[in-house]
Amino acid sequence: PFPAATDLLHISYNQDYGCFAAGTKTGFRIYNCDPFREIFRRDLGPSPAAANEPEAAQALHQPPVAGGGGGGGIGVVEMLFRCNILALVGGGDAPHYPPNKVMIWDDHQSRCIGELSFKSPVRGVRLRRDRIVVVLENKIFVYNFADLKLVQQIETAPNPKGLCSVSQQPGSIVLVCPGAQKGQIRVEHYGARKTKFINAHASRVACFALSQDGRLIATASTKGTLVRIFNAAEGNLLQEVRRGADRAEIYSLAFSNNLQYLAVSSDKGTIHVFNLKINVGLTTNDKPLPAPDADVPHMSPSFSFIK
Repeated sequence: PFPAATDLLHISYNQDYGCFAAGTKTGFRIYNCDPFREIFRRDLGPSPAAANEPEAAQALHQPPVAGGGGGGGIGVVEMLFRCNILALVGGGDAPHYPPNKVMIWDDHQSRCIGELSFKSPVRGVRLRRDRIVVVLENKIFVYNFADLKLVQQIETAPNPKGLCSVSQQPGSIVLVCPGAQKGQIRVEHYGARKTKFINAHASRVACFALSQDGRLIATASTKGTLVRIFNAAEGNLLQEVRRGADRAEIYSLAFSNNLQYLAVSSDKGTIHVFNLKINVGLTTNDKPLPAPDADVPHMSPSFSFIK
């Protein structure tokens, strides 16, 4: 069964949208999308760092987390396609791990094989086969997956939602995050070694999405009336669609795999699906994604894959 709404702390899809992970007050669960079924769950016991939490909180210059950190709460869980490696961050009233740490979990060994520590709570994590991206409220850290070496630090505007998107097809990496100014997004093209700033909206950016091939970006502002689609490489506006005339909080934006449609969900209890009037032949890469066991990072002596 799916966890009760009061127990649910986090939901995220894997990179090919074939699975999703749910972080709960007691651990995490992995689900298959089609057909829908629970694949496995891990109910975590008391935090291994519970006894040291006051010292850890003191080092962060903040009070201990309510609840004593003695529970199994997972506030962020990110899958790496369908392999046994996940990224976990403690969350809720009784986090299993400190909220300022990213734990690399090997489910084959049922233990953590690496960790990344920060001076403030982690707002989000994104995984590629070759990168780990950690989002804090005002900064983003990019690491090599294989050796956890820091590649880049990016300063952002306040980002409490942990907004960040990373392309998933092999080859050049594209990363999108909030810029330093209101209404701005920043696009990092690692293959071309260039940074592009796009002034997407007059008001603050509330949500954005990056296509899997890293070529299209959809953005919405805090007004929630318009959604804009940009070319990631050049930053030019390709299309603008109107969700409605009244203000709305945009929860999510999602491109279809063939880039023919864009879905928009909001606090109005509706999902809008728009046709994209874009020359798909010029913006898509027809090469299929590699099998999930290709080019995975070699942090662990063994990898298994979810069927």
